[in-house]
Amino acid sequence: MLKTMRKHAKYFYILFFIVILTFIFWGVGPLDKPREAYVAEIGSEKISVGEFWRAYENTREFYRQIYQGRLTAEIEEKLKLKDIVLENLIEEKVLLASAKELGIVVTDKELQDIITKDTRFIRDGVFRKDVYLKTLQLNRVTPEQFETSIRNQLTTHKMRQLITTAVDISDHELATGLSDEKKQILLNQKRNKAIKAYVEAMRQRLNVKENKDLISS
Repeated sequence: MLKTMRKHAKYFYILFFIVILTFIFWGVGPLDKPREAYVAEIGSEKISVGEFWRAYENTREFYRQIYQGRLTAEIEEKLKLKDIVLENLIEEKVLLASAKELGIVVTDKELQDIITKDTRFIRDGVFRKDVYLKTLQLNRVTPEQFETSIRNQLTTHKMRQLITTAVDISDHELATGLSDEKKQILLNQKRNKAIKAYVEAMRQRLNVKENKDLISS
């Protein structure tokens, strides 16, 4: 099973982004239901207990698909699934806090383009507002909650692009005769490393606080 996980690991970064964008359609409730307890605090950003468990359940669903329904508690423990979910949520919050400091925003036009091109809201090739509103209503999500989620994900995407702008394959690496596929893998690894380094530096500055006892059960 762990061999299967390693085989699919390079897809996790992209698929995690997709999972976060779509999780509110999986019957898990509103995005910002008030909670008193927080799993982590990242500057002014917080991760509530409810937000963590929603992300955890949807990440489990992603892994269930990889393991073809044979994801056991033992495998989850070996993968340290809770740690993966928490670290990814913290990374998102760190990037949001950093984007706010840098003045990086998502315009209404960018948000509109994403929503109106979402196939879940399109009928006969045309975006249908009534379908959009009905779909959100059926999933107990308000337009404000959904649009905030999309805006946040687009913002963190912009931050990742900014961080990795200068990351490239060196002349020495190019001279080794790597195939195009291996070049892309190498470039993705370097970009992910740059993002992780940036996030770690920001974590120190933002004095991230974690309370894992709340998710230990």
